[in-house]
Amino acid sequence: MNLSEFSIKRSRVTFTLLFVIMVMGVSMYKKLPQDSMPPYTVRVAQVIASFPGASPDRVERLVADKIEKRVQEIPEVKQISSQSRTGLAVIGITVKDQVAKEDLQKIWDLVRRKMQALSLPEGVHWELRDDGVGEVYGISLGLISDGLPYDEMKDYADDIRDALVKLPDAAKVEIGGAQEERVYVDFDNARLARYGLTVGQLKNLIASRNILVSGGTISQGEESVILEPTGNFDRVEELKRMLVPVGESGEVVYLGDITNIHKGYISPAKSFVRVNGQKALSLAISLKKGANIVRLGEDVNRAVDTLIDDLPVGLSLVRLTSMDEFVSTSVDDFMSNLLQSVAIVLLVMLIFLGMRTGFVISSLIPMVTLATLLVMGLIGMGLNQVTLAALIMALGMMVDNAVVVSESIMVKMEEGADRMTAAVDSCKELFIPLLISTLTTSVAFLSFYLAESVMGEIMGPIFVVITIALLASWIISLSMIALLCYFFIKVNGPGEEQKLSFFDKFIEFMKSKYEMLIHVALRKRVLVLFSVLGMFFLSFFGFGLVPFIFFPDSERNLVTVDINLPLGVKIEATETVVEEIETFIKKELQAEDKKVVVDWSSYIGQGPESYDLGYAPDEANSNYAHMLINTTSADMNERAISSLDDFCFERFPTADIKVKRLGSAGGGTPIEIEIIGDDPAKLFEVSESVKQMLVGISGTKNVKDNWGPRTKKLVIDIDQAKAQQAGVTNQDIAVSLSSALTGVKTGEFREGDQSLAIVMRNEKGESLDIDRLRGVNIYAQQSGKAVPLSQVARIVPKWQYAQIRRKDLDRTITVSSQLREGVTASEVTNALVPALEESVVNWPKGITYELGGDSKQSAENMGAVIDYLPLCGFLIVLLLIIQFNSMRKTLIVLCSIPLGIIGVVLGLILLRSYFGFMAFLGVISLAGIVVNNAIVLIDRIEIELETEGVEAYDAVVGACLQRFRPILLTTLTTVLGMIPLYLGGGIMWEPMAASIMVGLMFGTVITLLFVPAFYSVLYKVKNPETAPIAEDLETA
Repeated sequence: MNLSEFSIKRSRVTFTLLFVIMVMGVSMYKKLPQDSMPPYTVRVAQVIASFPGASPDRVERLVADKIEKRVQEIPEVKQISSQSRTGLAVIGITVKDQVAKEDLQKIWDLVRRKMQALSLPEGVHWELRDDGVGEVYGISLGLISDGLPYDEMKDYADDIRDALVKLPDAAKVEIGGAQEERVYVDFDNARLARYGLTVGQLKNLIASRNILVSGGTISQGEESVILEPTGNFDRVEELKRMLVPVGESGEVVYLGDITNIHKGYISPAKSFVRVNGQKALSLAISLKKGANIVRLGEDVNRAVDTLIDDLPVGLSLVRLTSMDEFVSTSVDDFMSNLLQSVAIVLLVMLIFLGMRTGFVISSLIPMVTLATLLVMGLIGMGLNQVTLAALIMALGMMVDNAVVVSESIMVKMEEGADRMTAAVDSCKELFIPLLISTLTTSVAFLSFYLAESVMGEIMGPIFVVITIALLASWIISLSMIALLCYFFIKVNGPGEEQKLSFFDKFIEFMKSKYEMLIHVALRKRVLVLFSVLGMFFLSFFGFGLVPFIFFPDSERNLVTVDINLPLGVKIEATETVVEEIETFIKKELQAEDKKVVVDWSSYIGQGPESYDLGYAPDEANSNYAHMLINTTSADMNERAISSLDDFCFERFPTADIKVKRLGSAGGGTPIEIEIIGDDPAKLFEVSESVKQMLVGISGTKNVKDNWGPRTKKLVIDIDQAKAQQAGVTNQDIAVSLSSALTGVKTGEFREGDQSLAIVMRNEKGESLDIDRLRGVNIYAQQSGKAVPLSQVARIVPKWQYAQIRRKDLDRTITVSSQLREGVTASEVTNALVPALEESVVNWPKGITYELGGDSKQSAENMGAVIDYLPLCGFLIVLLLIIQFNSMRKTLIVLCSIPLGIIGVVLGLILLRSYFGFMAFLGVISLAGIVVNNAIVLIDRIEIELETEGVEAYDAVVGACLQRFRPILLTTLTTVLGMIPLYLGGGIMWEPMAASIMVGLMFGTVITLLFVPAFYSVLYKVKNPETAPIAEDLETA
């Protein structure tokens, strides 16, 4: 008893199983997590090492180089990059794509162990940041203040965070822009000298008085009692009233009488946040794994409505980023596209197959869709643009199985078979061919699932969803569709006159024209093969007319501005630049008559938490700012970018300011040239020439390098003989200068559950210039005596590299460029590479270059997919040999695969689309459909040949005519079903839809002529006058 026979004889069981699957599918759909794109694994971590006061050169030699060499010993590491700047080293570690997600933590633990065993200079502190790297904080809020101090704002922000983190779908809530408080002990050197005190003595007195450690325990009978010494400072007044001994007579004074003690924020601030030009704090919310961001957004909205009521006058709470709204809109649009595609497919079925047959075949769509959603939920896969697009892609393919099964049943019934026999024999006959065609179509997408790259992880679900849908279609076609055909399909028996509808007549008319073409193609078979071959090679020249864009930018109504001033610039200067840009936005883009910008937020000194897959925050620095601008619609993005670009270039011509859309998957610059060498001077020389090349290429803008201009430093050149004579050490000089300029930490101050640093600093530290610096007193820790700095050292101004960047232990300057609207990275790269190759021969010895940016990204990601295409090809060949047991038939199918490229190129040119990763996906999808058509066509030829007395020529013609309607309907349903995705899927999905639509139309026409012609050549099928009968045909 085969599947169809069981389904018919146990129809109640079949209907019950179907009902359960559909109810569970509907229920699972409501529970599926929703997100913009599938999650992917971030294989990146950072080692942040601080070396206070060290120059970039010293940081590179003494810190970065050592760490890089130690990390390089780990075989799983793919790439090491480093940035060395004043007082800080940032080492980026990228792990190979082949490393499993579960093994990443082991590698980070190994990095920690190697770092702990590393000998670094005294004063270097490091941390490994791997937790949360790649985590997206899709929803963020802004707490705006109208006059409240930061400490009060932080208290309210903490309350809001505590409420938000309790939401079921919330993972973390991070507060940004809060100012760190300290307790400052400001001193004057002259006043301390009058009391016979030094900075070191005062520091030691405060530290010894402020006890924060436990006193241990004592035993009392059978109990162990904790000893808790008093003495730590709980209030600022206690610190002020601390007794300080002065002189030799035992006199004491209050610390508050000889110093100025007060609480205050770190000055200058490390970072802060502004919203719509006002002081603010940000609260960024991340999503739990497998949760629903749309549901999280709804919960956040309800929580905000409640929290606003508890805020005082002067505080307001607003949305800054809304990934949930973007995801909700995207999913709704894709669901709309899916429903439109379903409606189109249903209409095609009803029109071309009639009401009864049309409804039978169309019923497959909801059954397969719900079954697919059920399995997706069971394996933990959610709804996003990729999985919904996969369902749309699968529509035409899944219908093909039902069309072939119902067509076969109807033909057998027209030939006189009863309903049961027709259904059982058809399904028995088609069981293996349909399974093979389903598997070959699925295998075509396998390379995306196996690809070891970020794009492989993002696009891999397409293979899973299509495989589930096609296997469900295969099972349901052989069971449920056969059952429905048994109950509802009616046909005319042998000899009965059949009434043809208008569309039946249209199909018959098309079939008659196709029959004429078949006879011509078989008689001119060699000409057909060479013509198809010529069109195939000609299509490769057509690729030169198609622009290449690896992956388009995001279509969110959001524009970003990245501001990088020269390193060393004060944060106040960065804030001034931001304020001017904000004023321009308010006047020119947010005004009532403009309506381009809704609102914006500015992050000065440090970027926000990652709010999108297309954004990666830069390292915190006083010269850096990030602005996030919400526009009224995605269509307004370009207007905002153009206006801001012109303003920033005119107002800040020397600043590195990038105004752009979000990338779709990861940040970066479209054009990057990595110049590699050892000598920084030569690297700078070459980088300047490369920048001039880029500036000269039409379409480039914001041409920069990532080292930036050189900055000044003051070298304290210590005269060791004079220092020894004065009784001061190098350590004394360093501590005295630090105290005078930035302050030194002397302990901690407890305030509730917070710990505030106690910092001693010179009252005049911030106002010191070079001349006053020479007069700073250097205190000897041993003797307590003081001498001016000028007596033991001289101050020498020098130029230094603002930062030193390396990649895989080699110094590397990256020259980058943004692109103007309408210009692609491939166009600029094609113009740049010949110029680079021509000039590289004149470069200093040891200087080389590599292309980065879009060029490198596309090569890596597409290469990862291409690496597995041979495996997919082998599996397809294996399946075809299992199906046909013939090398020649397998060869026919394989040769039909690339023919769809002819239509792909033509479609991209006619529809003015672009070729990239998504179009490449369309080509792979097209190959699967073309293979399916070729299989069912050749399979039918074999069936026709088994009929006694049928000539080989007639068998080929009869098979083509028999399969014409199913292949035509598959093509129509797939092509027409792609229209909503082409029109409503946005720029991301447009090239894939265009490739499939036009490629399949041309591919189908070519397949219907190429396969029979090639078959006739390989099997030497003769013209009707001399053709042998079927049993005389040689088989392979």
